[in-house]
Amino acid sequence: MLNFDKCGGLVPAIAQDADSGEVLMLAWMNREAFEETVRSGRAVYFSRSRNRLWRKGEESGHVQEVRGIYIDCDADTVLLKVKQIGEAACHEGYKSCFFRQLVEGELRTIAERLVDPATVYKK
Repeated sequence: MLNFDKCGGLVPAIAQDADSGEVLMLAWMNREAFEETVRSGRAVYFSRSRNRLWRKGEESGHVQEVRGIYIDCDADTVLLKVKQIGEAACHEGYKSCFFRQLVEGELRTIAERLVDPATVYKK
């Protein structure tokens, strides 16, 4: 179904708000994360920095309920249409990880921070 061999056992996974169409984040999945996502109906990714499965919301409580799973034409990218439970998909407290825009050569924050990361993460 998915070709995990192209990127060393991982495939990119895009999380998109099922209602608005807004892209919330990009993460990675290995086979185990993909299978758990399919089985559980909640987004599970592979954290490259922690080298383990990352069940979205395991620390923050901001989980993603999967509404649809789509595979691209090359079978090497996943699109998850999700319902974001909790205000922020981004670990920096924004609804989307794409809260900055390049404008005239400078990055500008274009969204409002919804939660203080220090209050939802144990780090």
